[in-house]
Amino acid sequence: MAVRIERLDWTDIPIGEIALPKKAMKLTLGLGSGLTRRPGDPPGRVFAVTDRGPNIFASTAVDGYGLTGLERFRGTEAKFMPLPAIGPEIVELQVEGAAVRLIRRLPLRTQAGHRLSGLPLLSADSEDMEHVLNLDGGPLDGDARLGADAEAIAAMPDGAFFVAEEYGPSLLRVDTDGVVTARWVPASLDMPRHPDLPVLALLPHAAATRRPNRGLEALCASANGDWLYLGMQSALANEDEASIPIWKLDATTGALVAERRYPFDAPASFKRDAARRKVGPRDLKICEFAWAGEDQLIVLERIAHTSKLYLIDLARLPEKRLLFSTDDHGEIGPDIEGMTLLSRTEILLVSDNDFGVEGAQTEFWRITLDAPL
Repeated sequence: MAVRIERLDWTDIPIGEIALPKKAMKLTLGLGSGLTRRPGDPPGRVFAVTDRGPNIFASTAVDGYGLTGLERFRGTEAKFMPLPAIGPEIVELQVEGAAVRLIRRLPLRTQAGHRLSGLPLLSADSEDMEHVLNLDGGPLDGDARLGADAEAIAAMPDGAFFVAEEYGPSLLRVDTDGVVTARWVPASLDMPRHPDLPVLALLPHAAATRRPNRGLEALCASANGDWLYLGMQSALANEDEASIPIWKLDATTGALVAERRYPFDAPASFKRDAARRKVGPRDLKICEFAWAGEDQLIVLERIAHTSKLYLIDLARLPEKRLLFSTDDHGEIGPDIEGMTLLSRTEILLVSDNDFGVEGAQTEFWRITLDAPL
């Protein structure tokens, strides 16, 4: 399909600077984890969501910032969080011409005002918990019962939101002001309770079998708000790595309405990634859904450098129609995670800059199709 691409003007928002031995860590708002819009909003009005906050591997901490005390963690899966209390937030944006403008920020918090943090949730099974530490290599302080790693967002017709997070994994029901009113979790998950945040066992049992750091990643809602479409980032533990489940849920009750399997492309077909290193099934990711009609979704499938957009009809899977691949547009950078439809011919993409910990900048791209979806 012929497309026209345009990078939109955006300047990342500074959120803090930390003096470190080799250089200062200059942090910026990382709002590229997910995008959404609701049909009744003004043209160009979109909402983004940030993830858990800045985090780095030991290699970056040692080589980039001189934190030599973390050398013992090099090569491990441990991550280090300079600002664990910052937590996820919803960011309201306006696309105006060839630019994106900030309207407001809504930090996620409880009714009593406690902010959700970026800390991993407590788990009875330590193997399910990510190993996350502070920049000294010590334990992080805070209330892990309010931890969330937000990765996707769906704006609802009534002004509220659902946010998918991958720690639990869980769905957060969020009101118009950023107050989290409920956390939906798999029925089999032993979720730590917090007095300010009701936990409801409504999600499919299988969601509890997610791989660490590969939980709920894709979410969208139907235009009327009746249905939620929910997807994991990667294959569930002990399942075929060549596909993931897509769940259609009743947005009011959480009841599972339908389940379908989405097939991944072959790893080698992600050409920019395959040119850099050997890639395999465990590298494949689904990062976003956008609603394109009744049981029709646009799916953002990627590894890191290559991102592909597919149009699917749940009833016709495993069929899928390629709309766009960044392999054909080398100017688009890596880590594209957010996507939403601006119109029937325009798709907005955004990259995750990881809060600028390695100097990356957020990229917004408008993809204009040659025919309406």
